Amino acid sequence: MPPDPTPPSPPLGGFMARNRAAQPAAFHPAYKTSVWRSPRAPLLSFPSSLSEETGPVFGHSLLGPLDADLLSNFAAPGETAIGPRIIVHGRVVDESGRGVPGALVEVWQANAGGRYRHAKEGYLAPLDPNFGGCGRCLTDAEGHYSFRTVMPGPYPWPNGGNDWRPAHIHLSLLGPSFAQRLITQMYFEGDPLISLCPILGAVTDAAALQRLVATLDMQATLPMDSRAFRFDIVLRGRRQSVFENRKEGL
Repeated sequence: MPPDPTPPSPPLGGFMARNRAAQPAAFHPAYKTSVWRSPRAPLLSFPSSLSEETGPVFGHSLLGPLDADLLSNFAAPGETAIGPRIIVHGRVVDESGRGVPGALVEVWQANAGGRYRHAKEGYLAPLDPNFGGCGRCLTDAEGHYSFRTVMPGPYPWPNGGNDWRPAHIHLSLLGPSFAQRLITQMYFEGDPLISLCPILGAVTDAAALQRLVATLDMQATLPMDSRAFRFDIVLRGRRQSVFENRKEGL
């Protein structure tokens, strides 16, 4: 049979496919909760809908004056959070490397002692009365974001006999469409616990794991005040930032 001379129709909009090969397996027995929460059937793929390719839209009216300053946004007047002060900044880009403006970046983390502020926290490290552990910011016209906080501490967790989470900050991002939804975690270069963490052990792609590690940025430090770390985030495509062992989004 002669080949069909009709060329295939080009795709109509949409987003680049996510690189599933770079994403960690949902089932990773060393990470015990993945045993019961991971899917047992093959994943199904559907084309994105118009509602998933548009919205939401965020404006600066959404933010409070201290939302991006975790050092102060929970502190009593005249007080500040306890711990090594850091600046976290970077750029949020799409699958083509273009900056994503107006993306909402929400963060939450443990305090400098490794303790979260929530009712079911089981770690005995003290709470910091001047640190709430959460904040948010919007990316600028070129996709840049920045917030101030303290270096979070590592903490033990009941996964194994002696497992410790590396210091990390959780990030939730909403780009210009729901198809660009991403939840991830940021780690710090040089942390010896990274190679020992059962969760990060699920990320078998070395390049993908490295994209979860923020690098020290001495050019952005505030002398005699705060160190700075750079963490760039890719929302979709072949180099998308990964999250633990969960396949987020579409």
